[in-house]
Amino acid sequence: MTQQSQSRLDAEEASDLLRACAEGQRSALRRLYDAWAPTVYALTLRITRQKSLAEDATHDAFLQIWQQAARFDPTRGRADVWMFSIARYRAIDLMRRRQRETSGYEADETASEEVDALDLLIADSDGQALRRCLRQLDEARQRLIAMAFVEGLSHSALASRLAVPLGTIKSTIRRSLSTLRQCLET
Repeated sequence: MTQQSQSRLDAEEASDLLRACAEGQRSALRRLYDAWAPTVYALTLRITRQKSLAEDATHDAFLQIWQQAARFDPTRGRADVWMFSIARYRAIDLMRRRQRETSGYEADETASEEVDALDLLIADSDGQALRRCLRQLDEARQRLIAMAFVEGLSHSALASRLAVPLGTIKSTIRRSLSTLRQCLET
């Protein structure tokens, strides 16, 4: 995987490139990849905790971005967030598939020395706004959001790990996301 990182694209440029991908322009995918692959890789590495799986998840994510670019709707959200959600799901899918294939497999719990995906995501001005809004949540809700969206744990896994009813996990996450959305809109 190349680690060459160009400056990040602004939201409008990334949306335009996704539109170009939907029209079959391979150069648009290359520009998206060059700009976002290091961040996507860091996110998938944070979830998988294994370089080879993170590389596979990053590859799969960009393949899906290419194939589904026409589904991106800029009125529903930012291009980078759409791409990160695809990468997150690809990494989670790889982990689940790997766990089913390997009996007794447990993900390495050691922290990676790679760049932290959350730190990369909150490095820009939009990220600073997210950090400010996250601080408005109590510590338990911040931890729950991080476990779900950065570490990639499912609602069921969170309920099991935290010994909390599944409905409580779902409603807490839903309320937390609503609070974050309201904060980010102001």
